[in-house]
Amino acid sequence: MTQFVRNAWYVAGWSRDFGAALRPLEITGEHMVLYRASDGRVIALEDRCPHRLLPLSKGKRIGDTVQCGYHGMTFGTDGRCVRVPGQENLPASAYVAAYPVEERHGIVWVWPGEPEKADRDAVFDMPELADPSWHVHQGDALHIRAHYLNVAENLVDPAHVSFVHPTTLGNAASENVPVHVSTSGAVITAWRWIRDAEPIGFFKAFGGFSGNVDRWHYYHLHLPSTAVIDFGSADAALALAEEDRGQGVRIFAIHFVTPVNADETVDHWMHVRNTALGDEAASAQMDAMFRVAFAEDKEILEAIHVSEARPQRRKPVRIAIDKGPNVYRKRIRDLVEAEATEDLGAPVAPSFIQHD
Repeated sequence: MTQFVRNAWYVAGWSRDFGAALRPLEITGEHMVLYRASDGRVIALEDRCPHRLLPLSKGKRIGDTVQCGYHGMTFGTDGRCVRVPGQENLPASAYVAAYPVEERHGIVWVWPGEPEKADRDAVFDMPELADPSWHVHQGDALHIRAHYLNVAENLVDPAHVSFVHPTTLGNAASENVPVHVSTSGAVITAWRWIRDAEPIGFFKAFGGFSGNVDRWHYYHLHLPSTAVIDFGSADAALALAEEDRGQGVRIFAIHFVTPVNADETVDHWMHVRNTALGDEAASAQMDAMFRVAFAEDKEILEAIHVSEARPQRRKPVRIAIDKGPNVYRKRIRDLVEAEATEDLGAPVAPSFIQHD
């Protein structure tokens, strides 16, 4: 079974990605067509005409409606059919699903599950995105040929950084530094500090550090698949306490991991920083470094995806650093199972009596 949590908000793209044109997307195996209506709202409809099943994205817009390119059936922004050429009556079954959409901070979110369960207060947010003392910069959409669970759990795993990103986001100094993990709350967190060590390539280039630094990684994984990585560096002579890391060069790298299908994932990534405010040259410099690092992740994750599809003679090994990913997988399984069944509530006049 493909483990998709559908009753959740997923990033469809940046606000700049959506205009008047019909744009087809696949999210959790659901094929959608998105466009921006005349009132500015982004509309998300099922990308399949109920007549002969041609994708609506192959049709055209007429005002705010979408006309199928095969026989002209036309659908409004709520998914209801508003015209069937050649007949007056509109069959009740002539509709397409309309998906809830939320847009904020220049990000477009879509809810592929049951519309009545879409809680707009549950859309991911963080104070820094609206705080003028932080610089917010949107990056790219990284397409990865891998299952989204592998992509997401990579983002709650500080231990891989030393080996996958030895010249960009990590170095050998952190190989044996213990990783702390907390799974008691709704957000899974893994973190570690590397004290009095050579700065990594990223902060040599961006932070300008030449002497030893104290650096940190805090990986926060919000279900189902949004990761916030709080990382940074400070001069080792400052000996900053953990709660004072805002005095150093601090960056939040945010990854919105969107499952496309069982074999594809899109990672929309951005960053929020406490330095070089308003400096777009600094943003471009950081983008270039992030692209190198994330390409390293992409290579690893795509190779794992291919390997997982091959027959295995024995079970994969799990080691101490897998605590966060293991808890994450279990929580996803629980959410998927909960969506697969319907709770009818407490029975009325039951024909059985339970004693435990």
